Amino acid sequence: MPTLRIALAQVNSTVGDIAGNAASVRRWSRSAADAGAQLVAFPEMMLTGYPIEDLVFRQSLVTASRNALYQLAVDLAADGLGDLAVVVGYVDHEGAPGRKRRDASALLLGGEVVATYFKHHLPNYGVFDENRYFEPGNALTVVRFGGVDVALTVCEDLWQAGGPFTAARKAGVGMVLNINASPYELNKDDVRLPLVKRRAAEAGATVAYVNMVGAQDELVFDGDSMIVTAGGELLTRAGQFTEELLVQDLSLPAADSVPNQAPVEQPADDGMSITSVTAAVDARPGRSDKADGGIADRIADEEEIWSALVLGLRDYVNKNGFRSVILGLSGGIDSAVVATIALDALGPDRVFGVSMPSGYSSAHSRDDAAELAKRAGLDYRVEPIQPMVDAFLANLSLSGLAVENLQARVRGVILMALSNQEGHLVLTTGNKSELAVGYSTLYGDSVGGFNPLKDVPKTMVYRLARWRGSPIPSNSITKPPSAELRPDQKDSDSLPEYDVLDPILAGYVDHDMGRDDLIAAGNDEALVDRVLRMVDLAEYKRRQSAPGTKISGKAFGRDRRLPITNRFREGV
Repeated sequence: MPTLRIALAQVNSTVGDIAGNAASVRRWSRSAADAGAQLVAFPEMMLTGYPIEDLVFRQSLVTASRNALYQLAVDLAADGLGDLAVVVGYVDHEGAPGRKRRDASALLLGGEVVATYFKHHLPNYGVFDENRYFEPGNALTVVRFGGVDVALTVCEDLWQAGGPFTAARKAGVGMVLNINASPYELNKDDVRLPLVKRRAAEAGATVAYVNMVGAQDELVFDGDSMIVTAGGELLTRAGQFTEELLVQDLSLPAADSVPNQAPVEQPADDGMSITSVTAAVDARPGRSDKADGGIADRIADEEEIWSALVLGLRDYVNKNGFRSVILGLSGGIDSAVVATIALDALGPDRVFGVSMPSGYSSAHSRDDAAELAKRAGLDYRVEPIQPMVDAFLANLSLSGLAVENLQARVRGVILMALSNQEGHLVLTTGNKSELAVGYSTLYGDSVGGFNPLKDVPKTMVYRLARWRGSPIPSNSITKPPSAELRPDQKDSDSLPEYDVLDPILAGYVDHDMGRDDLIAAGNDEALVDRVLRMVDLAEYKRRQSAPGTKISGKAFGRDRRLPITNRFREGV
C-alpha cells in the first residue's frame, strides 16, 4: 500500500486579508515540507477568511480570491515547494462574473492549480446562509496523487449524508479530504468524531478532516482536526483552540485497488459526476522516519468555554486593530470574569478598569474591584459618578427606575468618553440571562463594542469564575448579585433565582420550547408566563446589543432572528 505523509494545517485566517492569508499558507506549507509532508491541507475559504457574508457579492473580492489562488501556486513553486501538494479553500465563480459563486477547494502542485472542487452541500441553518451566497457543485473531484486517489470535499459535505461521500465510495477512493470552517459550540467535539467515523464508513475510505482555528466577529473556530480510517480507527487528533500542524503517515489503498462496495447509510450520491485528475508531478520522496501526530487530550467544559471566550476576544481586538480594552469594574461577578478573560486574551498592559461608584455602591464592592485590579496588574482608576448624577437631577425631575437607569447611563458616558479620548475598545459585561430578560439599561451598562459574556448564562458565569479562580476575588463569587442602583438592591428583587431562571431560558431560547412544554417540564406556570413575557419584550434591546462570542447551539444574533414588532405571545 502506498504511504502518504499528510499535514493538516489547523490555522487562523482573517476575513478580507487575502494577501496575509496567502502568506500564511506559504509559511505553513514550508513547515509542512520541513516535516516531510507530501500533501498539506488548509481550512475552508482559507484565502478569503470565513465567513465573508455579503462580501461575496463584490465581484472584486471573488476576482481577488481567484487571482490569489493562481499566484499562490506560482509562489509555492518559487519557494521550492512545487512538489508539495497544497489543498486550500477559496471563493470562485463559474460563467459570467457575479454568477454561480462557489465555495471552492483547490489542489496546487508544480506551480499550477491542478484541480478544483465546488462544495455540494450548502448549510442554511443557524448562523449559516450559504444558499444565499453560493451555488452547489455537482461533481466530485478525485485527484490521483502519490499512487492514491484522493477526493476533495468541503465542510458541510461531511455534515450531511449522501452526495460527495457516497460518490467517493462509488469512485473507490483511498482518502477523502474534508476542509472545514466549522464554528465552535460547547461539546461540538463530542459530535465531530462519531460523524467523521460515519462518513469514513460511508465513503469506505480514510477521512482527513481539517478545521480552522480562530475567531471572526461572533464565531469562534476550535480546530479539532483529525484523521479516521475507513474502519473507524482514530489515528490522530489535534487540540482545540490551538494553531498547529498535524502530521501523520497514512498507509492507503493504491489507486484502482479499491473494490466496488455496497452503499452504507445513504445510497444517494445526488447524481454527482466524478471528475478525475491525475497529478503530473510526482509526490516528493517519503522519509524513513515515522510521523505520528498523536491524539490530543479532551478538555473539560469550563476550560473549553474559557478558551473560546479568550480566543474570541483576542481575535476581535487584534484583527480590528484595537490597542486596548476598557471596562467598568463594579466588584461583581460579571465584570470580574470579563476582566479576567481580557487579561488572559491580551495581557494586563492592554486592559483598563474603571470603578464608578455611586451613593449606593457598597464598600465591599469597591474593595473587590480594587482587589481584582491589584491581583491582575491591570490599569485601574476610580471615577465617582454621584456628582454627575446630582447635576442631572438638579436639572431634571426624575424618580424611581429613571434614577436607577440614569446612574447606569452616566457610567456608560464615562466609559465611552475614555474610549474616545484614549482609544480603548469598551467591553460590556451583561450575561446571556440578563440579555434574555432585558435586565440591563439601554445606553447604560449595555454600551460597548464587544461583549464576551453575551452567550454565557449567569449560572455558567459562576462556574467559570470558580474554575478560573484568582485574580477573581472570592467575595465576588459568593455575594448575592446586585446592580447596586438603589439601597439594598439584589437581582432576586426583579428576577427569579438564576438556577431557576436559566433552565427556563435555555428551554425557550436555545431549544425553542413553548409555554406548555416548559410547564410540562415542571416549571411553575406563573413563572413561565412572566419569564416568557420578559424575553419577548426585550427583543428591541437585544437588537441593539454589542456582538459577543457564540458558545452555545443558539446565541442571540444570527442564530435567533425574531421580529421586534410582534404581538404573538405564548399561551394567549
